[in-house]
Amino acid sequence: MAKGIEIREAHFPGRAPIDAYGNGGFRFADMSHRGSVLMLPSGIYAWDTVEGDPLSVDKFKRVLDEAREIEVLLVGTGREIRPLPAELKAAMRAQNVSSDPMSTGAAVRTYNVMLAESRAVAAALIAV
Repeated sequence: MAKGIEIREAHFPGRAPIDAYGNGGFRFADMSHRGSVLMLPSGIYAWDTVEGDPLSVDKFKRVLDEAREIEVLLVGTGREIRPLPAELKAAMRAQNVSSDPMSTGAAVRTYNVMLAESRAVAAALIAV
């Protein structure tokens, strides 16, 4: 018997370069996503964060859960560069993850280069 519509968490189970960004979202793997994303070793996930939100440690729980497979976390903070809070930097450092804030555009470009080099990179990208 047919069920109703099943809504699941947005997730792409793989790694893919970002083909385009802007207009509030991202294009990758012949798909598009409206909103912010986490680009992790286990896949690409929707990230409930918008430009101007506090960058608290709890927003990065999924990143910290996968920290053993990540050397560098690029944080695309939106149109402008915002520093990461000391508490977040400390949490990343405790897991041996280097975290670098930059504008979302710069983070997308850097992520694509590092991914092409097969580096242990992840990205937290706020949609612009």
